[in-house]
Amino acid sequence: MKFQVEVLKSKIHRVSVTQSNLNYVGSITIDEDLMDAANMIEGEKVQILDNNNGERFETYIIKGERGSGCICLNGAAARRVAVGDVVIIVSYAMMDFEDAKKFRPWVIFPDTETNKLVK
Repeated sequence: MKFQVEVLKSKIHRVSVTQSNLNYVGSITIDEDLMDAANMIEGEKVQILDNNNGERFETYIIKGERGSGCICLNGAAARRVAVGDVVIIVSYAMMDFEDAKKFRPWVIFPDTETNKLVK
């Protein structure tokens, strides 16, 4: 019998929300540098974990300006966070159980104040 399991694929650990835009269709805008480093793509479903208020919700990614440090919650998600909140952004993938045992996710730790990659 083959099992499929959902595992952590990518994680952007502790970035600051720089903007919120209630009057947008929806989603989270993420600096393209952060997306690349975490192996995330535009349109990918992500879970947002707000360290300041405990909110946890799902949305999808929109590509933000490269190098901008942008983390912007749009639409209804804008009501779940405040500018300045520190969030964790995670995505998951389904994979074969045996493959999952060997898989290592992409996890990045940007500077929380600037949302820039730390070298």
